[in-house]
Amino acid sequence: MTARLVKRCTCLLREATHLAPAVTPASQLRLARVAHKTLTSSATSPSSHLPRSLSELLEKEQVFTPYPERQEVDQLIEKATRPEELLELLGGGHCLHQNHAALMLIQLSRLLSEKQKDKALLIQDARFQQLVHLVNNQITTVWHGTLVKLLRSLYSLGLPPTSKELRSVEQEVRWRLRRLKYKHLAFLVESCATYMQEQNSQELLAELLVHLERRWTEIDDGHTVVAMMMKIGHLSEPLMNRLEDKCLELVEQFGPEELRKVLVTLAAQNRRSVPLLRAVSYHLVQKPFSLTKGILLDLAYAYGKLGFHQTQVFQRLAADLLPHMPSLTSSEVARCTKSFAFLKWLNLPLFEAFAQHVLDRAQSITLPHLCNMLLAFARVNFRPEREDQFFSLVHEKLGSELAGLEPAVQVDVVWALCVLQQAREAELQAVLRPELHAQFLGGESPKDQSTFQKLLHINATAQLEHPEYTGPLLPASALVPRPSVLDRKVTPLQNELQETLKTLLGSADKGSFMVATQYGWVLDAEVLLDANSQFLPLGNFVASHLAPPSGNQPLPPGAKRLAFLRWEFPNFNSRSKDLLGRFVMARRHLRAAGFLLVDVPYYEWLELKSEWQKGAYLKDKMRKSVAEELAK
Repeated sequence: MTARLVKRCTCLLREATHLAPAVTPASQLRLARVAHKTLTSSATSPSSHLPRSLSELLEKEQVFTPYPERQEVDQLIEKATRPEELLELLGGGHCLHQNHAALMLIQLSRLLSEKQKDKALLIQDARFQQLVHLVNNQITTVWHGTLVKLLRSLYSLGLPPTSKELRSVEQEVRWRLRRLKYKHLAFLVESCATYMQEQNSQELLAELLVHLERRWTEIDDGHTVVAMMMKIGHLSEPLMNRLEDKCLELVEQFGPEELRKVLVTLAAQNRRSVPLLRAVSYHLVQKPFSLTKGILLDLAYAYGKLGFHQTQVFQRLAADLLPHMPSLTSSEVARCTKSFAFLKWLNLPLFEAFAQHVLDRAQSITLPHLCNMLLAFARVNFRPEREDQFFSLVHEKLGSELAGLEPAVQVDVVWALCVLQQAREAELQAVLRPELHAQFLGGESPKDQSTFQKLLHINATAQLEHPEYTGPLLPASALVPRPSVLDRKVTPLQNELQETLKTLLGSADKGSFMVATQYGWVLDAEVLLDANSQFLPLGNFVASHLAPPSGNQPLPPGAKRLAFLRWEFPNFNSRSKDLLGRFVMARRHLRAAGFLLVDVPYYEWLELKSEWQKGAYLKDKMRKSVAEELAK
């Protein structure tokens, strides 16, 4: 049997050699199929006889139908400008092959892409029904590329989900999923995902996504991976992970537009893919791209939304944005200012240019844009060089329009003015009036609690920094700290600071930790020192900073109340030792409340290695704080 099989293989190879010069690429495929069939039949049926010639097998073998040559009807379909011209082809005596009906439907959907009423009328037309029926009968012979466009066209034309013809096309696509090229699968999901979700075709969509995920290695160009990330990445978490991997592989080929799309897509989906962000940042810095104004604004937005810090990228964005400042609109300036504030990146020339833009367009800038810029300035604690002119404009705009803003926005704006020490009595009264703040007192949502916290800061500003202020103020019941204020995760710096202080104090009654004040700020620790700088028990000494105030004994002569404040890495501007605006305001409030401050920044604490060094550091900090007070 083995000898017979070898003999037949030899005959086949001899015939193939004789026919080789006349064989076309299509015939080569047929030769391979015939050889495979012959060998298989020989192995399974020893009694079968070898045909006299391989050419006879080629004639007998059924092969795929080649795409027909272009005909006159193809040109008529492409040049049609009205649906009527296409429908007339059905009864015009034209020879229609298996793809013509599908091509006609595709062209119909293009012509009616923005004409919903005409689509409804078309579906009722008997000739359209005949065309759809014809496609249904020929569906198995429609070519792959035409099939995927046909499905998209049927969705676009608005065929009902229960349509037999629509379901037939969907089923044909499902059967061909493994044979379709990756670009066909991607096209289907990109263009039809919304239709599939609306027309109860979720099963087909799920199968498409699974095939795209499994065959992700077939992607070989950056345009495809970027388009898929933008349009379908949000539909499947596993697929998006694969697309990010492929994007990392191809990112070196990307231009500035592709890099922009990748970053904006990640920002829109709130995906902080650190490896991909690092790779994109590297190419933005290293390659001499010419970045347009739109790209610069989108990059700033994406980095700000994702909170990803890359100093060299920010430096380039700031430097490239400055020449574009005269051409930016107020909306674009407000958006850009907000993005850099989210990043905590204070570039003085750029922020001065933002402020100058406001002054140059004082008459045309709208209040919402001005409010966004004011909040951004407050976050990074920025005051323009032309401070008086800038804030005069702010107060002028707010004077007539503050009451028309949403209550939460009113609180935000006045809070920003408090941070920058620019709040006026009328503005404080506008947000501290009972009819406004009452809606936030019992709020449980994070947004309401954040707004109420800002109201506490505004109330503290009115009490501590505006001695002439006569009211109104928040009620005493509203100043009592909520339990959630102290319900926060303990940081390593906080834990080490408390342990070191406990060792220094020696007795638990000589200090208090995590003290919530009526001003909306929480002290890491509070201690009392007598005139000789010795620790005193807190006991029943008057503590007016608590809510409600406690104690009835006045402090001994020369006694001082110290507040310990730790400053973690997020409390500072990026690449700076300057605190953010809200924490600068916290220091002002506590000083005005009578505290001596002991600041413990993270960058100093990290240098201390032993417990002895940490204890000595805190003692030295307390001595300096007392000495500064005495020097005044």
